Amino acid sequence: MLVQGGMPATLLIRSLRSLPLLALLACSGGSGPGQDPMGETPDAASEDSLPVLTMITSLGSVEIEVLTDTAPLTATNFLVYIDEGFYDGSDGKGATHFHRVISDFMVQGGGFTVAGAEKATHAPITNEAATSGLSNVRGTVAMARTTEPNSATAQFYINVVDNTFLDAAGQDPGYAVFARVTSGMDVVDQIAGVSTDGNDQPTSAVAIESFTRNP
Repeated sequence: MLVQGGMPATLLIRSLRSLPLLALLACSGGSGPGQDPMGETPDAASEDSLPVLTMITSLGSVEIEVLTDTAPLTATNFLVYIDEGFYDGSDGKGATHFHRVISDFMVQGGGFTVAGAEKATHAPITNEAATSGLSNVRGTVAMARTTEPNSATAQFYINVVDNTFLDAAGQDPGYAVFARVTSGMDVVDQIAGVSTDGNDQPTSAVAIESFTRNP
């Protein structure tokens, strides 16, 4: 297991010739897997009322449409963290950043503060990769997890290329897509192009300064 900053870090097999493993260490607590963090079963939204978010990073702004109609559990879980101010630090516990970046693969964030502290999360959710029908293509947003399929909590990644080998297939549970970038992929590409160290961590933090629902 890779270790950075004196704490467990996310796992990743770098070679695209073998299956990449995007992983996070989920904290315990909250509701059990298969439930949303508020203890309710999410209802799918109609396509014309999908939530749209604006993420402002230190490199620019990205607009994201959340696919509550096709990945309701995963999308609702993400929106809970948005509304709590988890990602941008408006919860008073520190803003998160993109802590893992691989230029020809993806950018991953939402688990650690800029200072390097891992943020406590709600309980993990059930993996919807096999039921949503959504694919890990360029511009989609999906959940990172550990080797346990139903372990995703708050960390997410944005695909900067088509990574369809991360989709569920056969016995492979895959990684659940739940949103897509509708504006600002140029900013995501800038994040993907930053200088990184040997652990794929940016040498200068790319912070999430604001992450909110659009009116």
